[in-house]
Amino acid sequence: MLRLARDDERTASELADAAGLAPSAASPHLKLLRDTGLMRVRVDAKRRLYRVDLQRLAEVRAALDELWGDRLDALKTRAESAKRPRRRGRSA
Repeated sequence: MLRLARDDERTASELADAAGLAPSAASPHLKLLRDTGLMRVRVDAKRRLYRVDLQRLAEVRAALDELWGDRLDALKTRAESAKRPRRRGRSA
């Protein structure tokens, strides 16, 4: 939902369809995104148009990077080193 509404306004139905949800099932997700400030809504006649608040999204990303950044880098390094094939020593 965030990706779809990042650059353009989208209706609740478009967002629900993209997520593979019925509109009634998407509604609590959209409410959560609105309540957390990640999504803005504009009423246009009978439609609600949703769009990501890019400034709020950047704030959340910065907070997550601060919280997890070093740990995720360390995890990535470990995972990449685990993927490398181990060299077997020669027996004499």
